[in-house]
Parts: sequence; C-alpha cells; structure tokens
Amino acid sequence: MNVRATVERLFDSRREAAAVAIGVPLVFVSLYVFIYVVFPPLYDAFWGATCSTVDSWLVCSGFLQRGFTTGLLIGIAAPIVGAYLVNRQMALIGEALAHTAFAGVAIGLFLGTFVEWASFPLFAALVVATLAALGIQYLSVHTDSYADVPIAIMLTGGFALGIAVVSYGVAFGREINSYLFGDILFVPFGNVQLMVGLTLAVLGMVGLTHKQLLFITFDREAARLARINVWVYDTLLIVLTALVIVAAMQILGAILVAAMLVVPVAAAMQLTNSFTQGMALSVVFGELSVILGILFSYQWSIATGATIVLTAIAIYLVAVAVSR
Repeated sequence: MNVRATVERLFDSRREAAAVAIGVPLVFVSLYVFIYVVFPPLYDAFWGATCSTVDSWLVCSGFLQRGFTTGLLIGIAAPIVGAYLVNRQMALIGEALAHTAFAGVAIGLFLGTFVEWASFPLFAALVVATLAALGIQYLSVHTDSYADVPIAIMLTGGFALGIAVVSYGVAFGREINSYLFGDILFVPFGNVQLMVGLTLAVLGMVGLTHKQLLFITFDREAARLARINVWVYDTLLIVLTALVIVAAMQILGAILVAAMLVVPVAAAMQLTNSFTQGMALSVVFGELSVILGILFSYQWSIATGATIVLTAIAIYLVAVAVSR
C-alpha cells in the first residue's frame, strides 16, 4: 500500500512539473502576443471611438491618450498591491523601493551615454528595484533589526546612489527629471505596453495567491502552522510592489509614486471593514484620482503627478469626514 502511494505521489509530482514546464512558457507567450499583437489595435480602436464621440483635445491628443491609459492601469494595480501592504503596516516599503528604482533609472541612463543599446532606464529600474525588494526581505529575516530598519536603509541608500550617479557629471537633461517628478508628456507607447504587461502580471499573481497573501497579512503564525511558506509570499508581495512602482514612475515620479499604493487604500479603509470591499473601493478611488488629477493638471497647469496625489489625498479627507 505504501509502495502504491509512493508511486502515485511520484506520478503526481511529475505531472505537476510537466504542467509547470508547459504552462509557464505558454503564459509568457500569450502575454507577449496580447501586448504586442492584440493590444495596439484595441488601443487605437478605443481611443479612435472615444475621440469621435467626445471630440475634445483631452481625449484626442496622443500624449494624453498614453497618459490616461497608463494612469488608469496604475489606478488598478497600485491599490490592489497596496491593500496588502497597508494592512500589514508596510506602507513605507513603497517609498523605499521608489527611491531605489530612481537609482536604477540613473544607472540605466548613465550606461546609455556610453553604450547606446544599454539605454533602457525602466529595465534597469526594474532590475534594481527587484534586487532591493529581495534585499529588504533578506535583511528583515536574517538580522535582528526592527522591520522598518531595512526599509529605511534601502530608502536612503537607494536615493543616495541615484544622486551619486546623477552628480557624476553626465548631463541627463529633462529625462531624469521626468522619472524623478513624473511627466505625462514623456510616456512613449512602449511604456504603455510595459504597464499593460505588468498590470496583467500583478492581477494574475494576486488572483492565484490571494488566499495565501490574505492569510499571512492577518495571521502569520497561523499561516506557518498551516505550512504556508511565509517567506515566499512575503517576497512575492515585495517584488510585485517593485513592479508597480517602476511602471508608475513616469506618470507620478519616484518621489510621489508610493502615494498610489497607500492613499486610495487608506481612504477605502475609512468606509469599510471588509478587505475585499476595501480593495475594490480603493481601485475606484485610484481611478478617480488619476482621471480627476489629469483633468485638474491641464486645467490649472500644475504638474500631473502632484495633482493626482493631491486629488487622492482630497478623496481620503472626504472619506474620513464621511466615516465620522
């Protein structure tokens, strides 16, 4: 009987391995096809129909179409990831990874001044922010420091590294400012496609691991007793945070990007005690912040990233007033 059970487990493990070996490449291929083959005509059709219906420069300008699309995707991905961070009292980790991602941008631009094919600042930011996320997770587990100490180290160290690279003497011009402060005019279509891919990746991973992430968010000890690998899911959450931050940098800037992880979620938590309802409501608040922020920005000629964040804070204050 034991031999039969062992053989069955062996076959099950092989089937699982085969499913992973086939499924993972299939997912990547499907994602690639959607981003580069399916998405561009859908994008053109949507904005073409919108422009024909509304006939306003706000929806007919190419740079605003790219900005609105990227912003709306940020309004979905950031609050979803932020819901776990806020409920785990890890709101500052977004700030730390944003400053580290800025260092990655600076490194990417620096390398691009010497080697043209290496000028991929967002890719460099993604690599550096992911490494920083893994570093924070490693330090929090393998040192005796308080949980916020590794975050503070990465926050200050990442920004210091970025400033050091920028001050080395290479002129980056307006490009570095767009990553630091955000610039809706500077979002190319390739970055819109990147945001689509990252948003789908975040939604897919959260959808597959929601129960485990929820478990470790509210009861880590019980999760360990249930034999959930807490370290793996902690790492996954931090890496997802890094992905969202890098994708949102060009709209909000490294200084403000962490706000979209926290403020819409904080507003939603004022109005509901349900995690699921709060996550859905935070996405609604995130989308409102992006749409109204962009409109206010061009109405009053104010920096777009700052206006989006100020709008999100205004929504939070209204939620606080309503809840009381």
